[in-house]
Parts: sequence; structure tokens; C-alpha cells
Amino acid sequence: MQNKKFNIPPVYAVLLAIISVQCGAAIAKTLFPTIGAAGTASLRIGISAILLLLAYRPNLKAITPKQWKIVLPYGLTLGAMNLVFYTAIERIPIGLAVTLEFIGPLLVAIIGSKRLLDYCWVLLAAIGIVLIAPWSNDSIDPIGVIFALLAGALWATYIILGGKVSKIMHDGQAVATGMLFGAILILPFGLYENGLANLTPKFLGMGFALALLSSAIPFTLEMKALGQLPPRTFSILMSLEPAAAAVCAYIFLQEHLNFYEILAIVCVVIASVGSTLTAKR
Repeated sequence: MQNKKFNIPPVYAVLLAIISVQCGAAIAKTLFPTIGAAGTASLRIGISAILLLLAYRPNLKAITPKQWKIVLPYGLTLGAMNLVFYTAIERIPIGLAVTLEFIGPLLVAIIGSKRLLDYCWVLLAAIGIVLIAPWSNDSIDPIGVIFALLAGALWATYIILGGKVSKIMHDGQAVATGMLFGAILILPFGLYENGLANLTPKFLGMGFALALLSSAIPFTLEMKALGQLPPRTFSILMSLEPAAAAVCAYIFLQEHLNFYEILAIVCVVIASVGSTLTAKR
């Protein structure tokens, strides 16, 4: 009876996962002034890797050459995506970075389509990018915009590789192994930036909270929801991520967005929801 009492409905599980990830991003940004974006990414992915390795205990010796060809680039992409995204939010507001990053999975969802309606969704998302783009010197950091778009490209690659690795490896072992190599990729950048030299017990504790909020908790909630929700419903809920990012950044970091930036987020969210609703089953 207790299990039923504390059982989280799948829709709420996805929403909680989204909030958890964005709260984690807000915590991460507070660490940047002390340990830098690369140091923060190293801390998050490193602790996440340790937690996942302890939880799933993957047997690296048992991984076949065929599996290595997918799981290795999957893990490196995972690490690079997190490093590039943290570099982006170091320069621009989190809500804008997530909106630009979201273009990656949106394009993956409709790539190869020849329907006019899908081109309309792409156009709507492109309008969102145009609204965010730094057209003047007084606008947002153009380097931050480029890093956010690069993070979106890496996210798209991560989705494709994740789909392939899920067919040849157990989910938990694949993620744990991938996170390990993601940490190996990121760690040199954290050491080079020298941010890890400033670690204290307080920052380690914040890093642990960051790993839980950004990886362990949302991963668990999403896996639970995916087993009960249709993929289309799950994708629609995930489309709320840019809006959730903007709200969390406003609450925790007081990051204010202007009218055009808010409109850009709305455009991308509508494009993502629309492409999901009208996609061929």
C-alpha cells in the first residue's frame, strides 16, 4: 500500500524531472565565479559517473567491440554536450541557452520529412533564433549563442547515439559507461581552468546536489515515466523545458528576459509541441 501511496504519476514525474534539471543548472551557474564552467561540468559529470558506476556496476571487460563503437562516442558526446552547455550559460541567460539548445532535438524529430507542415515548425523555431540573435553590440553575447547552438548539435548527436546504444546495451550500463568516458573527457578542461583547485567541502556538497538534481533524480523520473507514457506525450512534456529554464533562472538567479527573448522561447516551445502533435506515428 505504501508503494501506491508514494507512486508519482508519470506526467508529474516528467515535470519534476524538468524542474530538477533546471534547478540544477541554476545551482551550477552559482559555482561559475569560483570554479568556472569547466570545473563545474567536471564536478557534476564526475560525481554523476561515480554514482552511476556504483549503482549499475558495468563490466567494462564484457563490452564487445561492436558495443564500444557506439558507447564510446555516446559518452564523449555526453561529456562534450555538458561542457559546451555550461560554457554557454556562463555567457547568456539559462532560458535562452536552453531554447537555442532545444533546436537540436527539434530538428532530429522532423529530419527527413518532406511535409510542408514540418517546414512550418522549423520556420517557427528559426524565428525564435532570429529573435534571440545578437544583432547589435548591446545584445547578448554572440559567443554564448554559438556555444548554445553547438550544445544543441551535440544534443541531437546524443539522441541518435543514445537510440543506437539502447538497442545493444542495458540502459543503466550504457549510461554509467557513457558517463565515465564523459567525465574522462571533461576532467582535463576542469584541471586546465584550475577551478578544481578551489574545491572546498562546501563546493563538493553543492557538486553532489548538482549531480543528483541534474542527473540521478531526473534520469530516474524519466525512466519511470517512459515506461508508462506514450512517446508522443513524453515529447510534448519535454517541450516545456525552455520555458521551465526561463522560470527557474528568474526565480533563483533573477535573470530577466526582454519581450523578444520571451517571444523566442514561446516560438520554440510551440514549434516543438506542434511537431510532436503532428508527427507521423
